[in-house]
Amino acid sequence: MGGCLVALAACAPVEVAPPPAPPTVPAQAPVLYEWHAEGLSGAPSVVIDLQMQRAEVFIGGQYAAWSVVATGKEGFGTPAGDYTILEKVVNKHSTLYGRIVDAAGNTVKGDADARRDTAPPGGRFLYAPMPYWMRLTWRGIGMHAGPIPRPGNPASHGCIRLPRPFAIQLYQIVRIGTPVRIIR
Repeated sequence: MGGCLVALAACAPVEVAPPPAPPTVPAQAPVLYEWHAEGLSGAPSVVIDLQMQRAEVFIGGQYAAWSVVATGKEGFGTPAGDYTILEKVVNKHSTLYGRIVDAAGNTVKGDADARRDTAPPGGRFLYAPMPYWMRLTWRGIGMHAGPIPRPGNPASHGCIRLPRPFAIQLYQIVRIGTPVRIIR
């Protein structure tokens, strides 16, 4: 009789390597500011938009730059209004806010208020740096370089925080008396 004999061999499971993961592309840091003031002349002015968390700079009435900002978080609102720069200090520190470290230098409280928080024995209160300080009120509101942890969201104790490179450029062009308008 003619017939076919099919032999089945026992097969061990074959491990198939997963496909290679696509190459990871480093996340682009968000663009925090743009400066286009080259060639412009005239008096500078600044507009801070609290809703947009954005600063705009004008030179001689012409648009010169923009930046994200971090203004006053809940309970520490940045007041809207028309101001002028009253004081400029390159290396200023807060007189109220900072962090507390223990004797070994470890942070024990990162958002400390000198009016109510005290350092442990051997520890210290380290006042927050506010470089490139541009004072707007004698009650402690100003513009300065500082962290913007979540662009588009308020984060300060009332000041207007700026990205450091932007703060440096702004500090160089403003003078005592430069107008600053803060809008809602």
